[in-house]
Amino acid sequence: MPRIMGIDIPGRKRLPFSLRYIYGVGPHRADEIITKLGLDPMMKADDLSADEINSIAKLLQSDYTVEGDLRRETQSNIRRLISIGSYRGIRHRRGLPCRGQRTKTNARTRKGGRRTIGAVRGKEARAAAKAAR
Repeated sequence: MPRIMGIDIPGRKRLPFSLRYIYGVGPHRADEIITKLGLDPMMKADDLSADEINSIAKLLQSDYTVEGDLRRETQSNIRRLISIGSYRGIRHRRGLPCRGQRTKTNARTRKGGRRTIGAVRGKEARAAAKAAR
């Protein structure tokens, strides 16, 4: 398992797919890195030499914002939205979707699990309530 930028990338997968395990590297950026360095896209990540691993890490550090820096930048952007009190910032603060999705029925990922509102009654209480009607 090669280690790039502090991340263990899977060695048995092809290079374009294993590079995507680095936060901030997607399909397009992985292909871009491979072509810039002249690597074979069909090779497995385990077949990378130490020099190739170093050149990938050097390219990622110099040309792209990835991993910790990108996470920090994203968090600071969210904090800025919250501090200026924008609509998106308020949605972030409340833990609701901020890109216009519906929240009446969906949005379980952002809102969390369902909470039951109202009294939860046992079988006897329901039967007594039916009999009283």
